[in-house]
Amino acid sequence: MENVVTSIEDEVSLKERIEWLEARYDKSNMDFMGIRVEAYDPDRSIVAIDVDERLFQPTGIVNGGIYVLLAETAASIAANLYLDPRTHVGFGMEINANHLRPASSGTLFAIATPIHRGRTTHVYNIDVVDDEDRKICISRCTIAIREIDNKQAKSK
Repeated sequence: MENVVTSIEDEVSLKERIEWLEARYDKSNMDFMGIRVEAYDPDRSIVAIDVDERLFQPTGIVNGGIYVLLAETAASIAANLYLDPRTHVGFGMEINANHLRPASSGTLFAIATPIHRGRTTHVYNIDVVDDEDRKICISRCTIAIREIDNKQAKSK
C-alpha cells in the first residue's frame, strides 16, 4: 500500500506518529473522559479508563457506550500508528459490541489487534477487560482509511 508506514524504519518513525496522535488529545473525548494510552503499538494498542460514577448508567454499572468508546479509541490509535500521518488518516466507520459482564469498579482496558489491513479499511478485534483480566466486552471495529488532501490542509 503506497504511503502507508508499517515500521519504525520507514520515513515517519513510530515516535513521530505517537507525537502526532498525542498533539490531538487535548480537549478530545480522551482528555474529557480520562482515557489514557497504556501501549502504543500498531499491532496491539491498549487504552484504559478508571471506573467512577461518571461512567455509570442509572443502575450503577458502567454504561455499554463506554466500552464502545474505549474499543473505537484503541482501534483508531492502532490504525493511525500504522499510517503515515502526512498522507493518511484513519477513523471509525463501523463498530459492534457484545457486553459480556457488568463493571462497576476498578480499571477497564481496551486491547485492539488487527484482523485486516487494506488500502481503504482496517478491521480490528478489541477485547475490553477489567483489572482482573476478565472479558467485559468484545468488539469489532472497521476503520476507514482516507488520504489527506494536502492542498486543502495547507489552505486552513
